[in-house]
Amino acid sequence: MNRDGGGDLIPFTIDLTLEEVRRRAEVVAALGPDWDPAAALRGEGEAYALLYSGLDAEQRRTHELLVAAGVLPGEGPGRAAH
Repeated sequence: MNRDGGGDLIPFTIDLTLEEVRRRAEVVAALGPDWDPAAALRGEGEAYALLYSGLDAEQRRTHELLVAAGVLPGEGPGRAAH
């Protein structure tokens, strides 16, 4: 907008598709040839289980309330996506 409130803006668009493809390629290259995504997901599941394994009864109830409210992810598919 100009100083008197008029709409003298020029539309500006940019396509970031090529940049996103380049960024993803760089991430995969940085991970290296030995990266195993299945092993990474298994490790994440093991870490999640360990994180919540030692809860007492009150902590377990609190955890279940937070899961039910959508604050924490629950068990099952899609948990890692949060």
